[in-house]
Amino acid sequence: MSQDTSTRQLETGAPDDDAPVETPALIPRPSWRLWAAWLRRLWVAWRTGTRRWREGHPEVVRVLSGTVSVLAAVLVVAALVMPNSVAQLEPSQFLRIPAEAVIGAAVMIALPRRPRVVLAAVSGVALAAMTVLNALDMGFQQYLGRGFNVVLDWSLFGDAESYLEDSLGRTKTLVAVAGLILLVLLLFVLLALSMIRLSNLLARHTGIATRGTLVAGVVWITCSSLGLQMSGVPLASDNTATALKAQAHLISATLKDQAEFEKVARVDAFGNTPGSQLVPDLRGKDMIFTFIESYGRSAVEDPIMAPGVDRTLDARTKALAKAGFHAKSGWLTSATYGGSSWLGHSTTMSGLWISDQQRYRTVMASDHMSLTDAFKKTGAFDTVGVMPGVQKGWPEQKWYGLDKVYNAFELGYRGPKFSWSTMPDQYTLQQYQDRVHSKKPADGKSRMSLLILTSSHTPWAPIPRMVPWNQLGDGSVFDSIEKAGHPSTYTLTDDTHTKEEYGKSVQYTVTALTEWLERYGNDNTVLVFLGDHQPNAHASGNHASRDVPVSIVAKDPKLLDKIDSWGWTDGLRPAHNAPVWKMSAFRDRFLTAYGSTPHPKKG
Repeated sequence: MSQDTSTRQLETGAPDDDAPVETPALIPRPSWRLWAAWLRRLWVAWRTGTRRWREGHPEVVRVLSGTVSVLAAVLVVAALVMPNSVAQLEPSQFLRIPAEAVIGAAVMIALPRRPRVVLAAVSGVALAAMTVLNALDMGFQQYLGRGFNVVLDWSLFGDAESYLEDSLGRTKTLVAVAGLILLVLLLFVLLALSMIRLSNLLARHTGIATRGTLVAGVVWITCSSLGLQMSGVPLASDNTATALKAQAHLISATLKDQAEFEKVARVDAFGNTPGSQLVPDLRGKDMIFTFIESYGRSAVEDPIMAPGVDRTLDARTKALAKAGFHAKSGWLTSATYGGSSWLGHSTTMSGLWISDQQRYRTVMASDHMSLTDAFKKTGAFDTVGVMPGVQKGWPEQKWYGLDKVYNAFELGYRGPKFSWSTMPDQYTLQQYQDRVHSKKPADGKSRMSLLILTSSHTPWAPIPRMVPWNQLGDGSVFDSIEKAGHPSTYTLTDDTHTKEEYGKSVQYTVTALTEWLERYGNDNTVLVFLGDHQPNAHASGNHASRDVPVSIVAKDPKLLDKIDSWGWTDGLRPAHNAPVWKMSAFRDRFLTAYGSTPHPKKG
């Protein structure tokens, strides 16, 4: 390049048109073939090194090989006999002879190599899937009192993750979820490899394998025929086959139930009742429906929790009586257990048994009348909801017939969360008073309110304490209470701690609600409050009922006279032998008791 050309380029920043163009050298890009060749060389080197090590250490190799084969057999057998209930997790459950192993060994011996390996891998993956389902059944039994439904329950994992994040924090939750996913993937890989290894072992020793399989089959048949047991557990197991049959039956029953429930939901005893004929005996009343999270029968009757809860219920009954209020209480059997509170709410309000997510979606999309919507249809009530647990869009507002809903972000709270609960119930009730109850509805209407309280939500640590009502402010007063409370892990590892703290949380919420009523209720106030479900098995035990307390409180004695025929107990604490209804019966009984006229709508 000439000096003039170089000078011109430096001055103008542009190359000279007459200057020769220099082509840059091309940088070679690695192709997939190069990567494949590199990986192939790495694999060959590893195989070569492994073969040399094996040749140099034959005894060690023999011991390791035998150990791996034994571990593979133990893993497969453990997966085959694994129960689906925590209560059955005993050593005797894993000392059984699985029929599936005997049949599987016979099939593997008879197959040629390629189909045998394919079948072994597929069987390992299927067995891993059944193991995961059994584990899910255990978790659902412990927390929701029922097994996992492969058709309906996948959507609940999002709620479980949100619960963990609220209880443990985002970082710990992400670590836990990532660890769980890796564990599940590892289980699939290990069971598939174990099945392949065992199938190859059977093929290499056909004679011994055949005789062993025949002996195992005879032993299984003998144990099954004679009903031989160890520690009350049958020695002959067909656990996996039974579980597969149960899953197939559950899937079929679920699909059938969906179709049948859609027909049931179209029938409504009060579906065509004019607004003028709905709840005429409650016109002019200040009507409040309140759900207390996890307020179940165990809180009133369990020997650890009941003493404190019963004292609170009796003391608050006396305090309300002194303020002129009277109460009657009974029992309702909830459609859910341990969680899925929305199923309890919607069952109570719809008069339908809403026991799973599909039924819930069906009802929310229908025009089946809710109890709260009945008040709206009268034209004589403004309707409002206070939902401190709602932290996102809530389309169910339309079905519930609520003119206005206050969610967690609309109540002005600036204090700490108490694990899952976004704010203490006492604060929620004061905000309800300030924003709603203290203000008269427009046009001379009455008001119907729906409150869903959250302080007694699992994990019951930390839990709030009552503070003077005039010191609630924006909730910052709870900072020191939250910091002094137990961490959420306090109740996750000890059932006694769980019961004690759960009982305290129920006492707190009942006290907050009844103090609010004592403080702000009037001659027209009618309060219906109930639990949405029992707490999980860590608090209520493995054999708890699904019953929850329900109470109606009012100053007007005529209102309680209308439910005399129900046989409920006077006061806030229902007697042990008080009537028990299904939760789905409450709507129609309540509407009938307070003067509503049935006009059935048929599907």
